[in-house]
Amino acid sequence: MELSELRVFLKVASERSFSRAAMKLHRTQPAVSQAVRRLEETVGERLFDRATKDATLTEAGRLLRDYAERLLRLSEEAAIAVKDLRDLRRGRVLVGANEASVHVVLPLIQRFRAAHPLVHVDVRRIPSRHIGAEVAQGGLDFGVLTFPPAEPRLGSMILRHDELVMLVHPSHPLAGAREVTLAECGRQIVIAHNDPSHVRDRVLRLFEQHRIPANILVSLPSLEGIKRAVAMQMGVALLPRRCAESEIARGELMALTMPEIRLRRQVRLIYRKGGERSHAAAAFLAAVDENRSDRSDRSDRSGRSDRSTGRSDGSDRSDRSTSRSDGSDRSDRSTSRSDGSDRSDRSTG
Repeated sequence: MELSELRVFLKVASERSFSRAAMKLHRTQPAVSQAVRRLEETVGERLFDRATKDATLTEAGRLLRDYAERLLRLSEEAAIAVKDLRDLRRGRVLVGANEASVHVVLPLIQRFRAAHPLVHVDVRRIPSRHIGAEVAQGGLDFGVLTFPPAEPRLGSMILRHDELVMLVHPSHPLAGAREVTLAECGRQIVIAHNDPSHVRDRVLRLFEQHRIPANILVSLPSLEGIKRAVAMQMGVALLPRRCAESEIARGELMALTMPEIRLRRQVRLIYRKGGERSHAAAAFLAAVDENRSDRSDRSDRSGRSDRSTGRSDGSDRSDRSTSRSDGSDRSDRSTSRSDGSDRSDRSTG
């Protein structure tokens, strides 16, 4: 059953005449009669009563008319829907992220939706170890990880860098320090996430190697709960800095670095390198790439400004000298390289 034949059938039915239908369709009357005859052969029933002068529908014809009108409406709706997808007036982008990575995705979603407000962005909470396979198999358009994907068909785009920090309340005795030692952390009440992770295990091993108790006395099921507990002065927490940027910016929490367990990581967006990508997914990837370019431009301008200031006041040379003398720069890079085994964003916090 062809849609073109249904259109001819409906036109004959509405005009109650083969000749008038042919004129309206800009076709010959034999062509119209032949289209109706093919349709009758397909359904196995006469659709028009040939004994009458006008084109009167038979019972089968009246029944088919209702279905034909619905089919043609669906055909038009389908064409409009596909066009809307192409024009980004509808569609969906699926992103997989664990709890800690959602904070990185939100600014990207905000930028994308400013340009495409009718596209639905769906972020699913998925463990990091499963995200690569889901993206490779097409279950997700994108994923957010802090390590390179193992799947060879996946590409990645670095969004930002991150590190593990100790979060404290602003009135905490250590709040004025820029960094704390493992021993100082061990003397605090530590609030941790109760979901096991590679980073959590790594941090606990470091405590064991230094023979310092981790002192985890409160375990909670969410990052928001952990941050709230720190804000209530119930203890301290070890979390990726990005998880508490808003609270740090508002002065509700303080972030202290821990050189002994500093875990520097690259937060990246992963995607399929080949195959078809929906219009919405392609637009999202373009928005992320544009966002990275803007950040890079701002960083370059800031870097040039810092270097200029360094030449005028000598602070740049002083900073480099300090970096060489205390060895912390080499230590950070060493720590970063050794962190390749970590596959999760959640730590002891």
